[in-house]
Amino acid sequence: MVRIAASFRLALLGLSLGSCAASAHFQEIIPSADVLPEGGIVTLDMVFTHPVEGGPVMDMRKPVRVGMLADGTQTDLTAQITEKPVAGHSAWSLRHDLTTPGAAVFYVEPQPYWEPAEGKLIVHYAKVIVDGFASGEGWDALVGLPVEIQPLTRPTGLWTGNLFSGIVLKNGKPVPFAEVEVEFINDGSVTPPNDAFVTQVLKADANGTFSYAMPRGGWWGFAALLEADAPQKSPEGKDVPVELGALIWVKATDMGEK
Repeated sequence: MVRIAASFRLALLGLSLGSCAASAHFQEIIPSADVLPEGGIVTLDMVFTHPVEGGPVMDMRKPVRVGMLADGTQTDLTAQITEKPVAGHSAWSLRHDLTTPGAAVFYVEPQPYWEPAEGKLIVHYAKVIVDGFASGEGWDALVGLPVEIQPLTRPTGLWTGNLFSGIVLKNGKPVPFAEVEVEFINDGSVTPPNDAFVTQVLKADANGTFSYAMPRGGWWGFAALLEADAPQKSPEGKDVPVELGALIWVKATDMGEK
């Protein structure tokens, strides 16, 4: 009887962890710095994971495209990415030299990820802004992704505690009352009191605008989750819904940190 009870508790724990993990997928695209005061090389790591919990990492097949928008020009960088496994799962990396002043908007369109626990495909369009030569210019430029967050707050050079605001867009138009999930990349030093603290959740207003004050230094991901207009085929060939994620990554820096 004791063994049966213990097995049941373990099963419930597994279901709980699986449910929690399934609700917090985040496509990361994290640069080595948000501001390059003298320009130069920036490295960006692309991992599909659960940031606050530190995993599990999910296999990320080679992205459909990786690109950069700078000074009104889009550059396809897909051919330059290299595979960089994390925790035994596929992930990707990019090195790029910023030679001119201005914001570089790096973005990734991953291949659809099949999540059997939720019965849907997941496609998270993620972007991050890197400011070359600390110019402070061009940070609100839109890539033109199917779903995208347009920053209203400059997403570079932010102190911890600053309020970050953005507009959730789908096909270039604001999405009223869109739900936005928020997580930070946890280095293991923070233990959430319970599952409610893992993913912060807020809603945009009637104009698709949201705001959030980042309480800790580090990288913060904002993910607006929207349903695609049309289903796609699951690996079993069935029509299933598609979760489109509009993600933007923003760094908060503690005062006194260099």
